Amino acid sequence: MSDPNPAAAALPRWEGDGTSRIPFLAYTSDDLYRRELERFFYRGHWCYVGLEAEIPNPGDFKRTAIGERSVLLTRAADGSIHVVENVCAHRGMRFCRERHGNRKLHVCPYHQWSYSPKGDLMGVPFKRGVRQPDGRLDGGMPSDFEQSQHGLTKLKVATRGGVVFASFDHGVEPLEDYIGPTVLKYFDRLFNGRKLTLLGYNRQRIPGNWKLMQENIKDPYHPGLLHTWFVTFGLWRADNQSELVMDAKHRHAAMVSTRGTGGAAGASGQVTQVASFKQTMQLHDPSFLDIVPEPWWGGPTAVMTTLFPSVILQQQVNSVSTRHIQPSGHGSFDFVWTHFGFEDDTEEMTQRRLRQANLFGPAGFVSADDGEVIEFSQQAFESKPSHRALAELGGRGVDEHTPHMVTETLIRGMYRYWREVMEAEQ
Repeated sequence: MSDPNPAAAALPRWEGDGTSRIPFLAYTSDDLYRRELERFFYRGHWCYVGLEAEIPNPGDFKRTAIGERSVLLTRAADGSIHVVENVCAHRGMRFCRERHGNRKLHVCPYHQWSYSPKGDLMGVPFKRGVRQPDGRLDGGMPSDFEQSQHGLTKLKVATRGGVVFASFDHGVEPLEDYIGPTVLKYFDRLFNGRKLTLLGYNRQRIPGNWKLMQENIKDPYHPGLLHTWFVTFGLWRADNQSELVMDAKHRHAAMVSTRGTGGAAGASGQVTQVASFKQTMQLHDPSFLDIVPEPWWGGPTAVMTTLFPSVILQQQVNSVSTRHIQPSGHGSFDFVWTHFGFEDDTEEMTQRRLRQANLFGPAGFVSADDGEVIEFSQQAFESKPSHRALAELGGRGVDEHTPHMVTETLIRGMYRYWREVMEAEQ
């Protein structure tokens, strides 16, 4: 598969050989964005599509997206999991409009072609034509029409720990190799074999380039500065015990933090001088910080894992969720949060997870800040497309392991990979 109109995608000019100075053009060019979709979302990569817990029964489906392409995550009658493109094989209509449901057959309303959950074409109205009074058949599909050759586009599927990934590229490397052993360790820490339970969703459209959310969760510099909640209550601060890791190709990463004592009493001098630290802030409802350590944590109280290009896996104390990035043009993306728990959770733990989920999502006490700064950043990029951003905290190189948060190495690593793929002759 070749890029659509590759000559039109003029690559940005980087300052120097590294990736510490990111051209604004990387966020504002439609041509670059189209190349990103092709090279990161439609081939050579695994993309997140959902959780097995979202489709527990035969016939269940979920409509979601990979890049800008609509896909269905389905469970067939035999219990197998499939991902098919939401594009009718007949006239190309995006036939499914429901977000979730249960169907033995998916029927395109335009001409009522019907498909199984596996994507096989099951029915074509008037396939053999219309019988006339004299017994003659008029019209219909050609005599050599093979129904088996006209199903929906079927994606390659991989599941691990109850999480489902898919790829349009059937030659993509195995999922475990794609994630790599370093980051897979943190993936398996969260999805450790226990059956998942679905708690709910948040969704929002953020007016910014999709890469900015990957950057945001690869950026340990901002949480203890931007987020009053994090720094004041000790959930995520620069002085917490922490480490940053990334895979060998620098596309995926994990930010790992262990909560300190928190609050004014336990704050170090350097934290109390941060403007976002509010020494007098108190909670009207202390249950938001009713944090109970769980055996599977193994020490860290928060791990934020970014799997490039499409998903963020969150564990912030007892709140666990996936965050799905769905690009919509170079300056916008849909951001879908799926909050979950575990089948062996007590009712008390489920309520705790739901309460703490209020820290996150579109109106979350923490995450509302991220959506706003991404929007304001995109506005600046659009107004000054020849300029560049600076990511030189901690140096200009890429360190695959860093035992602190005062660095932007994960962002530099992601853009090293971005350049390798985007600048390759294909």
